[in-house]
Amino acid sequence: MKAAICILLFVLVGYIQARITYDDVLDAEFELFKVEHKKSYDNEYEEQLRLQIFKDNKNLIDRHNKRYAAGEKTYKMGVNKFTDLTSKEFKRLMLTSLNTNHSQEGFDYIYNPSAKDSLPRSIDWRTSGAVNPIKDQGRCGSCWAFSAIGSLESHYFIQKGKSVSLSEQNLVDCSRGYPYNNNGCSGGLPISALNYVKDNGGIDTESSYPYEGRNDYCHFKRNNIGAEVSAVVKVESGNEEALASAVANKGPISVGVDASLFHLYEGGVFNEPLCTQQLNHGVVVIGYGTDPDEGDYWLVRNSWGENWGEKGYIRMARNRNNQCGIALYPVYPLV
Repeated sequence: MKAAICILLFVLVGYIQARITYDDVLDAEFELFKVEHKKSYDNEYEEQLRLQIFKDNKNLIDRHNKRYAAGEKTYKMGVNKFTDLTSKEFKRLMLTSLNTNHSQEGFDYIYNPSAKDSLPRSIDWRTSGAVNPIKDQGRCGSCWAFSAIGSLESHYFIQKGKSVSLSEQNLVDCSRGYPYNNNGCSGGLPISALNYVKDNGGIDTESSYPYEGRNDYCHFKRNNIGAEVSAVVKVESGNEEALASAVANKGPISVGVDASLFHLYEGGVFNEPLCTQQLNHGVVVIGYGTDPDEGDYWLVRNSWGENWGEKGYIRMARNRNNQCGIALYPVYPLV
């Protein structure tokens, strides 16, 4: 009797397992995704739409990661807070124009690397305490402000020996329009942001002027200045060797990249032939190195929170014909 019951249970379990489809698994994963990323939707239609987009993206992730496991791709994809967005939605919400028509203007000096420089094989400015924790720009196209602030915070630490968190919202609110040509949550340029700080005589601290993720009126207060900029330095455009020298000898550098394909990045060295040099996102190069399997890379600080990529960072292919335009418009401040 007991043997018969065991056989019956075994058959039932097998039947249930056979009835669980890949679609059922994705349904369950979507429920976990909503909890982990605190997602809620306005109505049932929106919920079903986001579920289908999630499933489509999960299929893309699985196909890509099979190629990664086979050594055909250098980076892996994964579920993140953007997995319920289409590629077009991701670009519209998270990426923006960097106004590169003005990118050749507004610098005081050009960085000239010494021919005698012997650069370290790798560098990571986090190890010296020069890089603040990852921030999150939210759904505001203020990456240019986070890029400028990320570089400024690091250079202030390197030169002054003090860690300070500075206000991106100060830039979003106060550097819009003439003469800096920034557009708040609709885009801007790190070089213009740094010029604002220089001309303004400083920028407020994060604690005194907290981030809102939206355009607001300018309420900069001179009593709350956390750092100043004496000059803006540009690194030679398109020269990865010059960029490496600047990173090693001066500190983290503000750059622009084409981040159109960062949507589902989870880890590894991002070496993607489909990446263009049409810049749409500001980030900070905080170091470089060489992966034993995937070769040279840039260590890049992003502004999408710690739950994206490699705890908020991405390693991007280095010495691969200026991939994603990373060396087109590098700048940094003198403090």
